[in-house]
Amino acid sequence: MHITQYLEEIITELKHSVSLISDKEAEELVNKILSSRKIFVAGAGRSGFMARSFAMRMMHMGISAYVVGETVTPSFEEDDLFIIGSGSGETKSLVSMAEKAKQIGGTIAAVTIFPDSSIGQLADITIKLPGSPKDQTKGDFQTIQPMGSLFEQTLLLFYDAVILRFMERKELDSNKMYGKHANLE
Repeated sequence: MHITQYLEEIITELKHSVSLISDKEAEELVNKILSSRKIFVAGAGRSGFMARSFAMRMMHMGISAYVVGETVTPSFEEDDLFIIGSGSGETKSLVSMAEKAKQIGGTIAAVTIFPDSSIGQLADITIKLPGSPKDQTKGDFQTIQPMGSLFEQTLLLFYDAVILRFMERKELDSNKMYGKHANLE
């Protein structure tokens, strides 16, 4: 196959993914973002990159959003929301963070392939995304892509859709958001 044929197949897989995501679960996440004082995000590997981009867009909207592990991240408190993106829902460091957030009394949202995973069971809000885990013998969605690529791409697009829904609810547009964009570059 040519590169453009691979790209077409990836886009087809992503289009199919949309039909497998629950609007009800997604709207619950938006509602919780709206009602939380601070939002914390985490993910490992490529899922972590997706979480960082999500935190950045939330910051552009004036939300107090932080990436867990950064030196400027404040402490997590009882009224805060912790959003974890994890395909497997079993990444040890993320499970540990979820357990700690649960002990503190905050709200945990899991965006995962496996809602019954350790992180999914700790979560107050769970959003199931389609995708194949790194172990391609598990999961209910087949993909031509390696490892967790489909989940990671769907995660990024899901986070961007959450941003659009939040913008709609808060009557924001890109022009209003540019006031929070980096200006020392």
